[in-house]
Amino acid sequence: MFTGIVAEQGTVLSLEHNGDSSATLRLSAPSTADNLPHGGSIAVNGVCLTATEIAGKEFNVDVMGETLDRTTIGELAPGDKVNLERCVPAGGRLDGHVVQGHVDGVGALLEREPQGNWDRLRFSVPARLARYIAEKGSIAVDGVSLTVTAVSEAAEPSPWFEVGLIPTTLEETGLGAKGLGGRANLEVDVLAKYAERLLAFAARPAAGQSHTELRTPVAIGQETAS
Repeated sequence: MFTGIVAEQGTVLSLEHNGDSSATLRLSAPSTADNLPHGGSIAVNGVCLTATEIAGKEFNVDVMGETLDRTTIGELAPGDKVNLERCVPAGGRLDGHVVQGHVDGVGALLEREPQGNWDRLRFSVPARLARYIAEKGSIAVDGVSLTVTAVSEAAEPSPWFEVGLIPTTLEETGLGAKGLGGRANLEVDVLAKYAERLLAFAARPAAGQSHTELRTPVAIGQETAS
C-alpha cells in the first residue's frame, strides 16, 4: 500500500521491451534505491511495481503486458522523470490517502492556470471512472495524492476533474512540468469502488438465499420459532 506522497523523482535509464509483451524498466534514484530489498514494492508514476535488481543508485522493475496496456509506463523514454514512492510500512504515517498502485485509467491534462502561488489543473477522465470522483474527494494522479476541487456534471459527454497544486507539489513531482495534452495515470478512491460492488451484490440474493433473508437479518444469539 502507498499514500500518494512522492519521496523522489527518479530518472529513466532504459525501457527494454521483451518478446513476451513485457518490459524491463531501469531507473536511477539514489534515495529510493537505498536499502531497497529485492522483491520490494515501489510506485512508479502511481503504478505498483516490484524491484527485481538493485545496483547502487539504480534498480530494475519488470512490467507485464497488462500494465503496459493500461498505464503510461510504456511511453517512458530515457531521461524522463518519474514519481517514486516506497510502500508504507506497518504503523507508518498516512499523510495522503490509501493508494494501491492499481491504475484505473489514463487521463490527459486539458487546462493549466496559475493562481498566484499555486496552479489549477483540469484533467480528462475515462467516462467509466467519472462516477467514482467526487468534489473534495481523493484521487491519485501519477501517484500523487490530491484533493479534487471540481468535477464535471454527470450529463457532460466528456468528463473532467480539477485539482490544485501547491508550490511543493509543483517542485517535487512531475506534475509541475506536465504540459497540455500530457497523459497521467489515475487511481480513484478504492472505497468508492468497493461501495459500488457491495451495492451491486446487495441488489440480488446470493445462491440459496431469498430476498426476505437479505432484508431481515437475525441477530447473533436470537432464536427463531420452529
